Amino acid sequence: MPSFDAAQIVNVIGYTRVSRPHQVDSGAGLAAQRAAISSEATRRGWQVVRWIEDAALSGKNTQRPGLQEALRLLGARRSIRLADGLVVSKLDRVSRSVKDFAELMETSEKQKWAFVALDLSIDTTTPSGEFMAHVVAALGRWERRIGGIRTSEALAERRAAGVVLGSPRRTPNDVVLRILAGAQAGQTPTEIGHALDADDIPTPGGASHWLPSSVTCLLKSEARSAEHCRSRDCVACWRTRTQCPIALRGSEQRQA
Repeated sequence: MPSFDAAQIVNVIGYTRVSRPHQVDSGAGLAAQRAAISSEATRRGWQVVRWIEDAALSGKNTQRPGLQEALRLLGARRSIRLADGLVVSKLDRVSRSVKDFAELMETSEKQKWAFVALDLSIDTTTPSGEFMAHVVAALGRWERRIGGIRTSEALAERRAAGVVLGSPRRTPNDVVLRILAGAQAGQTPTEIGHALDADDIPTPGGASHWLPSSVTCLLKSEARSAEHCRSRDCVACWRTRTQCPIALRGSEQRQA
């Protein structure tokens, strides 16, 4: 059984979209989409209570004013909800991303409203249409998980090669070394900050003085970098071997 009873659908929102300005000027694309939605609504006994369009906007994601307005209306409490379904002539009018469609289906199920895409027979008010929706949504979730795994593997490989990831650090190397030395000597972040201020060393963000939180963040960042370091020759790091926490740690262990 579908998660949404077709008998509950009376009012729907018709959503249309075209990507290019000349399609807006001609009106042909929007008119054809409206005609298809209107025909299906008549056949099913639905009332299109609101037409929403996004003109000359890409379908690469769902961050479009018209679509967001439609989702806002559908997400309202059922007692005051304008419509109980969103109807499009083609799935790519909503989004060209399978991942975005999967998220849309999750929202639809959670908020209890129907989604109908006429071209792919996706219709969450019927068993077969809901099955199609779940197949496409499952593909989107698979795509999202595979993408995350590939990204993690690629980052791990770059870290193993000694590549420093993230935004470039704005704090000069000599200042970082001074902060690390202070921490190793047992100074607190507040004490380190006061010492930097006393020597008129500017902060990386342009603040008037060093905050303990800024010192702490830098120490944590350097600790993460040290943990990710795998280069025995230190060729990919700005430190020399006498400054490298990994090398120093190994030296201390050997002396012990």
